[in-house]
Amino acid sequence: MLLSALLRQAPRQAPRRLGPSPPPRGLGCDAGRPLRVLWPQIPAARPYVQSRGGVKSRKRPSFEEQRQTRNKTVLTYVAAAGVAMVGLSYAAVPLYRLYCQATGLGGSAVAGHDSDLVATMEPVRERVIKVTFNADTHASMRWNFRPQQTEIFVVPGETALAFYKAKNPTDKPIIGISTYNVVPFDAGQYFNKIQCFCFEEQRLNPHEEVDMPVFFYIDPEFDADPRMARVDTITLSYTFFEAKEGQRPPLPGYAYS
Repeated sequence: MLLSALLRQAPRQAPRRLGPSPPPRGLGCDAGRPLRVLWPQIPAARPYVQSRGGVKSRKRPSFEEQRQTRNKTVLTYVAAAGVAMVGLSYAAVPLYRLYCQATGLGGSAVAGHDSDLVATMEPVRERVIKVTFNADTHASMRWNFRPQQTEIFVVPGETALAFYKAKNPTDKPIIGISTYNVVPFDAGQYFNKIQCFCFEEQRLNPHEEVDMPVFFYIDPEFDADPRMARVDTITLSYTFFEAKEGQRPPLPGYAYS
């Protein structure tokens, strides 16, 4: 009787259900839908090689492959530099001519200061300038080359004519080409040559001798330039080189007085 009384007083518990547990609250999942697990993407593994000690390591290019790559890169740069130098050597003289004609450097005729202005120039009589002449030949050039006068006196705005003499004393024809320079350097922009033999090939037959004229004038603006106030002497110098196929004369050089 005591056992029956205790059983009647104990609370009754609901029977347990067998099967999957319901999803926890607050996860936002639909009832009865299985959960999906998202795994992170793993990059493809790089090739490994087995080392002697049993430890795997990444495969690296061999020393020979690295050396070949460096050699190819160096050869590419050297070839590009060689092509650029050859192109500049062929274009140097034409470009320099255009540059001198535009700026008057080296005594080249300046654009706008041509022979058409000779008739309208007004000489500056009170400014007398001595022009001296010099002649040189390259060591391989077998010509006899010299000026026929050592100096002449001119005034700005007045034309003048000078002569050089060249002779081929050999028994075979020789083709020569000349370059020039003007000293002082700043006076080159005012020294205008109407006619000269610079940058032109000159052919002399065996034992032939010729006179080469230089027709020039000094721009009247020379007298108005403060930098030319103390300049009373200008030197015009020519140098002859033997013209050979595939060779070009060096560009004119300048010297400061």
